[in-house]
Amino acid sequence: MTTKTAEIPKEFHVSPFVCNRYLVDGELKTWKGNTTEVFSTILTPNTEGEMAPTLLGSIPDMETPDALEALKAAEKAFQRGQGLWPTMRVGERLKCMETFVQKMKLHREEIVKLLMWEICKNKSDSYKEFDRTVDYIVDTIEAYKNLDRKGAKFDKQGNVYAHIRRGPLGVVLCLGPYNYPLNETFCLLIPAIIMGNTAIFKPAKHGVLLIAPLLKAFQESFPPGVVNILFGRGRKIAAPIMQTGAVDVLALIGHSSSAVSLQDQHPNKNRLRLVLGLEAKNPGIILPDADLDLTIKECISGTLSYNGQRCTALKVLYVHESIVDEFNRLFSKAVDELKFGMPWEDTFLTPLPEPSKPDYIEGLIEDAISKGAKVLNKKGGDRTENYTFPAVLYPVTENMKVYNEEQFGPVIPIVSYKEIDEPLDAMAASEYGQQVSLFGRDIRKIGPLIDTLANLVCRVNLNSACQRGPDVYPFTGRKNSAVSTLSVYDALRSFSIRTFVASKDTAYNKEILESLLNSETSNFVSTEYLL
Repeated sequence: MTTKTAEIPKEFHVSPFVCNRYLVDGELKTWKGNTTEVFSTILTPNTEGEMAPTLLGSIPDMETPDALEALKAAEKAFQRGQGLWPTMRVGERLKCMETFVQKMKLHREEIVKLLMWEICKNKSDSYKEFDRTVDYIVDTIEAYKNLDRKGAKFDKQGNVYAHIRRGPLGVVLCLGPYNYPLNETFCLLIPAIIMGNTAIFKPAKHGVLLIAPLLKAFQESFPPGVVNILFGRGRKIAAPIMQTGAVDVLALIGHSSSAVSLQDQHPNKNRLRLVLGLEAKNPGIILPDADLDLTIKECISGTLSYNGQRCTALKVLYVHESIVDEFNRLFSKAVDELKFGMPWEDTFLTPLPEPSKPDYIEGLIEDAISKGAKVLNKKGGDRTENYTFPAVLYPVTENMKVYNEEQFGPVIPIVSYKEIDEPLDAMAASEYGQQVSLFGRDIRKIGPLIDTLANLVCRVNLNSACQRGPDVYPFTGRKNSAVSTLSVYDALRSFSIRTFVASKDTAYNKEILESLLNSETSNFVSTEYLL
């Protein structure tokens, strides 16, 4: 789909932005080496008047020595746990984070515009991603206060006093995804640094320019070396950093193949902590007594929000044979009624940000058709240079690529089942286990199903689409779908470890501890109650 410059609202016009700075050791450095141009797949007139992908700007194409410089800065700031940041009072670290979030708010419009252009996310969802990220940071600050309050005391068991808190793990390599380049990236980065770790952060290939407006905010809010931000290719940045063995935590949201490859680079895997959000193949199971109006609405949202480019998207629908024909008719009609347009038009469907994705989706459709499936909706598979209209495929069988692969795009495979064991066995055999959506009403069937599904995935959504939020709820998965748990509450624990001071109950030790508390010479041994 193309657009003329005159058709773009004035507030969403873009001019190429040269990002030639990066953040290392508290210094915004100017990059003078090779650069990579950043394009949007949205087509606009180029300088010759021809319709072409829109040039948004450029970013540094950084090299391995620069990555190792950033790693050295993060190591120096952590200083094997002796640095200013990991030993700082919790209240002081929180003040740094509060400063950052206030500075971040100043860039809302700029970042939202870049979300729309870089990853083609519609206007409402772009604003939602920014605001949700701000809320996440504020909630994380409050959650850490609660966590610290619980540790602001001494426990006694037997003849031993214990002062138990959570301590940082070390240096974190943080790699975020393109589909939520702000929110999901910060759901890794923010809890990592707030707990006293230091970090090296590299944005994803798409959704990269929108980090540039925040470079100065990071620099001004945190001590040198706490946050280091690099731009470039993973093989020249992430891999060499991992090969040093200096990374204590790999925090990544992306594909399991990337996670495995980076783990393999690390020489000391036994001490490498992992916080991973990986791929999923979340199913929707539609029982015979499901409310079809509600189910269609939720399945549209679940399969096609942001064109299905979410790990939490419904990526296969299992429909009971007694209602599959009616479901297919209603669902296909609803899909064809969805509006496609530019992100600033706030349509449900928007262009795909990856140039290669339309060809990939077309290949899945052709493979399924060659093996017996049909495209049920009239518009299904219609494509342009930067988009493929959602295709509803039925009947889908296990020998088709779309049945096995995480399609991460606008194609919906539908499988008919007779016995409930069919979708359950498929889930049990799957390499993934994040979430499931269960649609139905009869509690005599739903009850036992929930008991089984809760052992196959980590979230069972009753009569609703799969999703991540609210962010206070656990977000994780079984098998190849995740390692560790992300939520406001759980992420603080994922990026920290329990550590404590123990003391035998003697008059001598009591005198020392009381003096410690009164003198405030220790940031760790403290009963200060954060308000």
